[in-house]
Amino acid sequence: MGNQTAGSKVVEILKEWGVSHLYGMPGDSINELMEELRKDEDGLEYIQIRHEETGALAAAAYAKLTGRLGVCSSIAGPGGVHLLNGLYDAKRDKVPVLALVGQVDTTIIGTDNFQEIQLNQMFADVSVFNERVQSAEQLPDMLHQAIRTAYTEKGVAVLVIPDDISTAEIKREVPISSGVLARPKIRPEKEDMVEAARMLHDARKPVILAGKGARYSTDELLMFAEHIQAPVVSTLLAKGVVPDEHEHNLGQNGQIGTTPAYEAVQEADLLILAGTSFPYRDFMPKNTKAIQIDIDPRAIGKYYPVTVGLVSELGPVLQWYTENLERRKPTAFMQKYKEKRKEWWDELDKDMTEETDRLQPPQVIHEVQQFLEEDAVVSVDVGNVTVWATRYLRLKKQEFVISGWMATMGCGLPGAIAAKAAWPEKQTVMLAGDGGFAMGMQDFATAVKYKLPMVCVIFNNEKIGMIEYEQQQMGHLDTETDISGINFAAFAKACGGEGYRVGTKAELHEALQKAALATRPVVIDCVVGMQPPLPGRISYQQAVHYSEFIIKNVFERGELSLPPLKKGWKRIKK
Repeated sequence: MGNQTAGSKVVEILKEWGVSHLYGMPGDSINELMEELRKDEDGLEYIQIRHEETGALAAAAYAKLTGRLGVCSSIAGPGGVHLLNGLYDAKRDKVPVLALVGQVDTTIIGTDNFQEIQLNQMFADVSVFNERVQSAEQLPDMLHQAIRTAYTEKGVAVLVIPDDISTAEIKREVPISSGVLARPKIRPEKEDMVEAARMLHDARKPVILAGKGARYSTDELLMFAEHIQAPVVSTLLAKGVVPDEHEHNLGQNGQIGTTPAYEAVQEADLLILAGTSFPYRDFMPKNTKAIQIDIDPRAIGKYYPVTVGLVSELGPVLQWYTENLERRKPTAFMQKYKEKRKEWWDELDKDMTEETDRLQPPQVIHEVQQFLEEDAVVSVDVGNVTVWATRYLRLKKQEFVISGWMATMGCGLPGAIAAKAAWPEKQTVMLAGDGGFAMGMQDFATAVKYKLPMVCVIFNNEKIGMIEYEQQQMGHLDTETDISGINFAAFAKACGGEGYRVGTKAELHEALQKAALATRPVVIDCVVGMQPPLPGRISYQQAVHYSEFIIKNVFERGELSLPPLKKGWKRIKK
């Protein structure tokens, strides 16, 4: 090691682990590490974001998209606090992220100095590894352990580095640790496999509920589904794992899901939970037999009383059953849901192609669909836009990224930045509501600075639409859900990008054609009508509460606002 500084060793180790870039903002408790990053000439790129929350969300999105470690950095105090939202997103969606957090010099730690806070105490809940470096000699080994733990535990590793340690020389000659990650092959117990095989053989109405754990097992999943004649229902995070137009794919289950998906799950006599725990109990049957396949034994039976649990990587298990179970002939159950799926898509097609005076959200999705390239990356924000994208967008081989468990507004733009960092050559499209985009819009300037061509499509109805609908669904009058309008196209131009403001399908089509030729980031500000995102399944209680809202609205505001009653009535289920 010679006279190597601890800071230069950080850069070396990050590259040893295959890290290509990190997101952060310089400051006075991380400036010494920044100097070592400046000296590096071998390609470790530092992407300077305008807000540390963007950096952490981008690191999480990068990990979701690639399976590789996402890295972000910050100063102590305010910078560290800003990281938390993005780090919790990584924690809840179970992806590996490393946060390198600066701290005041070792000589003044504990003296209540400027911007000094108890960082390790603050990060305790969000992390699987959370340590502060005490000496230069410790740093290499602690960094190796932080990265290894992030990968192994699929979570957040936090390494707090007092600024003066980065300049200190490492005096120890012999390294203790190395950057090697061993990945075990995990397979289930034989008796569990046999019991699950018996259940699969006996089932007449099997349904597969696929989660993000199926991300790298698409081929095996589809062959298995076709082999046992089972519909496939997905979670939100598994959007795109199975091509939307595959005849077995019924779409998502849950509040933002589809009617066929909900009905199939309720009618099933066997559920196969493939790479998901699926926590939304209201959308699951009461006591249907279930097989759960998950690499994490802690996930087995966590949210649903499964009959058999198979702790394993998903692909090999599904392939084994495909090869060893008798192939099932087409069933009436599968045919029934193929027809229901077609009826559902026909209904959505009408929404997307309907001629209206004002641009509607499904029409925006339809135009974006025609624009998408085969290997595009779609980064979706949280809100009504989640419903429009999940329900109407038909993905084939495109990548899809979103904040799942945290469902944090403002994740769309960081996801797009991460997508361009991962795959500069791929088309990247962001879909966001005006509320979500406004939460982190300052980092559109980051995309401009680093010449990251992307198309940001904003659904601008001047409302926090999802919350307004939720309030109405509860029978309340909507409160504080209106937001002041912003011309996001003008904002984009002010940042140095391109911007188009559209209000019709024709204008949107023209804007997308221009965006296809752009070499700079583009914002397309779509002025859309307010449309309630009706769930695929509506309970009678929801319908009653919505009626209460309508009555209140008439008597207290003198306004009559009716939902699309015909469509809503069709989705009411006991």
